[in-house]
This record gives sequence, C-alpha cells and structure tokens, in this order.
Amino acid sequence: MTSKPSKLSSVLPDLSPWRSSADFRLLWIQGLIAYFGSFMAMIALPLQIKDLTESPLAVGAMGAVELVPLIVFGLYGGALADSADRRKLIIWTEVGLAVLATLLLVNAMLPDPMLWPLYVVAAGVSAMAGLQRPALDSLMSRIVPHDQLTAAAALNNLRWQFGGIAGPAAAGLVVAWSGHATAYGITLVTFAVSAVMCLRLAPAPAAEGAEKPSLRGIVEGARYAWSRPVLLGTYAIDLVAMFFAFPIAIFPFLADDLDAEWSLGLMFTAIAVGSLLLSVMSGWTSKVRRHGLFVVFGAGIWGLAIAAAGWFDNIWLVLLCLAVAGAGDTLSGLGRMTIWNQTIPEELRGRLAGIEVLSYSVGPQLGQVRSGAMAGWTGTRTAIWSGGVLCVAGVVLLTAALPKLLRYDSATDEDALRRKAQQEKTLAEAAATATGGPGAESARADGA
Repeated sequence: MTSKPSKLSSVLPDLSPWRSSADFRLLWIQGLIAYFGSFMAMIALPLQIKDLTESPLAVGAMGAVELVPLIVFGLYGGALADSADRRKLIIWTEVGLAVLATLLLVNAMLPDPMLWPLYVVAAGVSAMAGLQRPALDSLMSRIVPHDQLTAAAALNNLRWQFGGIAGPAAAGLVVAWSGHATAYGITLVTFAVSAVMCLRLAPAPAAEGAEKPSLRGIVEGARYAWSRPVLLGTYAIDLVAMFFAFPIAIFPFLADDLDAEWSLGLMFTAIAVGSLLLSVMSGWTSKVRRHGLFVVFGAGIWGLAIAAAGWFDNIWLVLLCLAVAGAGDTLSGLGRMTIWNQTIPEELRGRLAGIEVLSYSVGPQLGQVRSGAMAGWTGTRTAIWSGGVLCVAGVVLLTAALPKLLRYDSATDEDALRRKAQQEKTLAEAAATATGGPGAESARADGA
C-alpha cells in the first residue's frame, strides 16, 4: 500500500533532479563552493573601494566598469556555448576567475593598494562570468528531465542562497578582522577547488553541425527571443526590477545613515535569508504550471519591499523588508528559469542563455550605477525607496503590454510542449545508444 505524501514533503524542496542526474549533483556542490568565494569577493571589493575613496559614486561606478564586458562576452559566450564543449568552457573560465582573484590578492598585499586594478579586475570578472554563465545555464536543460526543471531551479537557488548568506557574513568578519587580502585569498582557493571539480563533469559537446560563434548566430537568437512575448516579458521585467531597485552598492552608506554600521553584513545577508526561506519551502512550486505569475508577482514583491526598506528608519524593519525582497526575487527567478528551460530549443539554448545573462546581470550593474549616482544627488534613502516605487510601476506597465506572460501554462504552451518532446527524444536516443537497444541504429542513422 502506497503512503500518501506528507504535508512536510510537499513544502520541502523537491530532490528529484539531485537523484536523477549525477552531473546536476556535481554542479550543485561545485557551485556552492564557487558562490561562497564569489560572494566573499563581491563584498570585499566594494568595501575596499569605499575604504580607498569614501565615495558612493566611486562604488557605484564599479557597475559601469563591469557593464560593457558583460554585454560583449555574455552574447559571445552564449554563441560559444552552442558551438563548443560546455564542460571545457566552464573549466577554463573557472581558471580565469582564479587568476583574477590572485591579482586582487597581490594588490591588497601592497603597502598602498591601488584603486585602478580593482576596476580592471571587476571588468575581467564580468567578462569571465559572461563567458561562463550561458554554458552553465544551458547545461541544465540537457542534464535535468523536463518535468524537474522547476525543482532544479529551486535547488540551484538554494545553493546560491547558502553562498549568499555565508559569503557576505564571512566577508564582513574577514575584512574587519584580517583585511581584504585574506578575503581574496579565500576566493582564490574556492575557484581553484571549483575548477578541479568541474573536471569530473561528463563532456557536453555541441550538437553535430553546430556553427562557429558569429554575429549572424547571435542575431538569430535575438530574433527568436523577440518573437516570443513570454520570453521577452521575462527579460524585460527582470531588467526593470534590477535597474530601479538594486541598491546593494550603497548599503554601506545606508548603514551609516541609520547609525547602524554594525548591520552592514546583516543587510547583505538579509536578502539571501529571505530567498533561502522561500527556496527551503519550494516543494509546492514543482506542481505549478503558470510560471509567468511567479515572474510578475515576485518582481512586484521585490520592488515594494525595497521601497519599504528605503522608507523605514528602524534597522530591524529594514532588515525584514530586505528579507521579503529576497523571497520575491527568488520567486520571480524560479519562474524565469523554468520558462527559459522549458521553452527554448536545444540548438538555441546557449545563445538565449547569453541573452539571459544580460537580462539578470546588466540590470544589477546599471542598478548599482543608478543607485550610486542618485544617492550622491538626493541622499541614500531617497535613492532606495524611489527606486522601489519605479520598479513596481515598471512591472505593472510591462505586464499590461505583454499579457501572454501572465497566461503562460507549461501544459499547453506550444514551445514548452515542443521542447519537452525534443528532450524526451534526445534522452531516449542516448539511452538506446548506450545500451545498444533497438533504437541504437536509428539514433546513429539520425546522427549521420
């Protein structure tokens, strides 16, 4: 007799991708280590710029420096992911990140650390991330079954949040007690370990007949995205939300305004805590088919909570608002990742992943510039709450302009059904080839 699932199991994260894919398990653990190191550097770098300049505009300028490499290498990395072995691409970019962490470490150990190398390394990290993320993101739809993609996105968010909580918290303590060099040294070790772990991934070669990266191929991917209102809505809403309501770069100045300098690490951590709580209770999301609702309502919650965080002058209420914002951002992210992996054809997945890198990375970079510049003109808190209000207004307008996003249903959407059939055929052919079963000859014939 089969027992009914408990209420607890319907709330806790769905572990199906972890059980069904060895590569997913490896990438999850590797990512946990890499994210911890990335968050260490993400906090240590703006703190060092603040220490050297005491200027919110100088801190916000880091986003401007990172923007162009992210755009160029994100688009190129997407095309490269469709035409190269994604495993090799991931490994070499991890090595590149380790080299950049070494440069930060050397600069921090100088008697008088220089400012300009911090911006140069920030641009280099942005370029490496632009190359790597499309390969990582496009790999998910290849190694995880179609009906487990929402669960995989939730588990990846859980991993990201562990790093997002432990990394900033550790960075604040490490920088305060041991200096920036120690933080960069820890980052270097995590990237080195991550690169070694990636060597164990199964090869992920490009499909037979794949073309070399080219401008024409990138344009082809962009045209596909533009022709799909659901995809367009996911990109646009995330860009708007992050541009107007991503004030993380000016958190050090918010802590000063609230006379709570001690709370800086908690501010960075609060967003991750809220996201973690939603991820821990994400079991129910595997049963949802209307993922467009996640995108819209999650982005709206993010904007409202950021607006409230800028308005309140009680530090504990601010931290609570930031936690709520983190939960909203994660909900929106689950919707975006699921729609992307459920609908985009395999032959375009890398190039569209490059566009996705821009949608969820360029927004925060521009958001840092906006918040830093506006804080210098109007004050820190005004820059934060006004950005949250503009975020909500932008989400409402985009939802009205792209109503198909709200109506998205994975059980009826044509692109989702087509991608599901494509993945099932690929998995069946791979299994038949591996076992020498009845489908092996037809699979080899199709490949020829």
